Amino acid sequence: MPDSPGLVAILAYDGLCTFEFGIAVEVFGLARPEFDFPWYEHRIVAVDQGPMRAMGGIQVLADGGLELLAQARTVIVPGWRDRDAPVPPALLDALRQAHAQGARLLSICSGVFVLAASGLLDGHGATTHWRYTDELARRFPAIAVDPDVLYVDSGQLITSAGSAAGIDACLHLVARDFGTQVANAVARRLVMSPQRTGGQAQFIPTPVSPTPRSDLSRVMQWARERLHQPLEVRDLASEAAMSERTFLRRFTEACGQSPKAWLQHERLARARELLESTVQNTEQIAQRCGYRSVESFRVAFRSVVGVPPSVYRERFGREVKAIS
Repeated sequence: MPDSPGLVAILAYDGLCTFEFGIAVEVFGLARPEFDFPWYEHRIVAVDQGPMRAMGGIQVLADGGLELLAQARTVIVPGWRDRDAPVPPALLDALRQAHAQGARLLSICSGVFVLAASGLLDGHGATTHWRYTDELARRFPAIAVDPDVLYVDSGQLITSAGSAAGIDACLHLVARDFGTQVANAVARRLVMSPQRTGGQAQFIPTPVSPTPRSDLSRVMQWARERLHQPLEVRDLASEAAMSERTFLRRFTEACGQSPKAWLQHERLARARELLESTVQNTEQIAQRCGYRSVESFRVAFRSVVGVPPSVYRERFGREVKAIS
């Protein structure tokens, strides 16, 4: 648990995307009396001079100008006012300097076009709203654009898909700083799922599936109650009374990811909870989460979470009492 997660600088500009701006303020700017450790500081940073009008006729007052980015540990870039609108050179320079000083930069929706213009995303993965991914890839070929995910974490650079995916990305950053229990507590206050599964492909208009989604929900809950078992796709298909091929197609259409990827997500989410809230050893947790060996569990955990289970527990496990 960090002594302080530092300053979050939220950009504001004329033509500001109100919803995306509100997401950042809600997650990082709200007081959190339910926690007994320091929460984020936050400042609103003006990109433009004079009154800044947000969508809906709102005017935004800032705490300061771009000089505040030099103090920030995290910078949030809401959706940009227009994908074709030039980004002020002063903003690009300030973002590059903040990044060079170690700040994390997080964009929501079309805010990725600001980061792309800075050149910081070159050679990295990124995403944006599914309507804009082709344009982003065409205009910035040095960026590895992933059109199917809700967000991409490249370390110092985090990019999210459409507006609501900004919540997922912000909660992911909270989990990086404080662990999943704290992120889940913030999600509960937002009255939303702690971590959505699947990618934004599930939100692209498609023909209505002939399979009622309630059937898939039942099977998913059935699987969550049996994560300790070495479940395979064929087991889920059998429970759904479908052929494996049909189940695979319909699950992917409805959820935006394969059953195998969904199972992996659920197993690792359970593992993170157990590492934070229990004293069970790695082998016991691997068994409870359905991994055939502790080695395969360690590889999967590190691949997705970024650190080994032991390091994750060392960082977050001892904070259980602080948030219970």
